[in-house]
Amino acid sequence: MGKVENYIKDGIARKGGLLFALIDPVDYKTPAEAISVGAQSAEAGADIVLIGGSTGVQGELLDTVTKSIKEKSSVPVVLFPGNISTVTKYADALYFMSLLNSRNPYWISQAQMLAAPMVRKIGIEALPVGYIVVEPGGTVGWVGDVNLVPRSKPAIAAALALSAELSGFRFVITDAGSNPKEGHIPLEMISAVAKTITVPYIAAGGIRTPQEAAEVIAAGAGAIQVGTALEKGGDVKKKVSELARAVHEAGKKKV
Repeated sequence: MGKVENYIKDGIARKGGLLFALIDPVDYKTPAEAISVGAQSAEAGADIVLIGGSTGVQGELLDTVTKSIKEKSSVPVVLFPGNISTVTKYADALYFMSLLNSRNPYWISQAQMLAAPMVRKIGIEALPVGYIVVEPGGTVGWVGDVNLVPRSKPAIAAALALSAELSGFRFVITDAGSNPKEGHIPLEMISAVAKTITVPYIAAGGIRTPQEAAEVIAAGAGAIQVGTALEKGGDVKKKVSELARAVHEAGKKKV
């Protein structure tokens, strides 16, 4: 295991819950704004800063934002890739993801094959992630041609997560997509997944408030990803601080 993988697993074991702040540079007016939000998130208590998105995050933009946030951050900076181009040497690690419930084999194994030589060449740490997308799915559901897991079928999500663990993935993510109007993945589903697997479980999509963050951690997730909630302006440090406090307090109760 690499440094970032150990950091995540140790953090979940000690704290019971972690907060990952996701920065999608395309969703900000300028790269400087994305950099500022990432740096403020780390300073305010996020355990990891993620950088990525489903479309358009690549090249000079990705390099600039990743390098600048890393220079200003004391926590790991990890890539959340939308495709094989979402790779930069300036990050500490990346989610080496397989989109398990895609209908298109490109997102299950071919993109990984195409990206693997570059990941090895630049020496970035790869975190083996089984990625599961739940209704409504948002942009990632459309781009990834996903057979979305119904929100009313927690057993399907749990079985997919278990298949990921038994296939050797060392992390599992369930994602409802960016800013779903239905809200985050149902707590019943989060609990079902958490009870079924032994690898770290990350819940993403639609978690907007400290109360929701605490409920998701209490239901069994080891970490949550928050992105859209940080893009709406206002006091970023205050938002992240409140989310981090809620996550860590809920985590302590589990520990």
